[in-house]
Amino acid sequence: MPGRGIMFRIPSLTLAFVLATGAAALAQLPPQPPPPKIPLNAGDEKERAACHPDVIKYCSSVVDANPEDVLGILGCLQKNRTSISSACNSVLKSHGQ
Repeated sequence: MPGRGIMFRIPSLTLAFVLATGAAALAQLPPQPPPPKIPLNAGDEKERAACHPDVIKYCSSVVDANPEDVLGILGCLQKNRTSISSACNSVLKSHGQ
């Protein structure tokens, strides 16, 4: 059959075109930075002691859900920034938060 070759070429060329344009589109995305590496015991003993009462007072629900959720606790402290102690606020500022 003479039309059989064209039936194979059109889908093949379409697939090649879609793959090429998709790869070109992905290549234009800016590179993403790696996620921050925050140790589970972030801060030294003095810093943890300064923020511990505030964490217990304002973020107990986060700690109860997952005590190792450092980013969740940090977010909670930032959300309650106006209420936390000046010592804990100083610790957050010293870490650029």
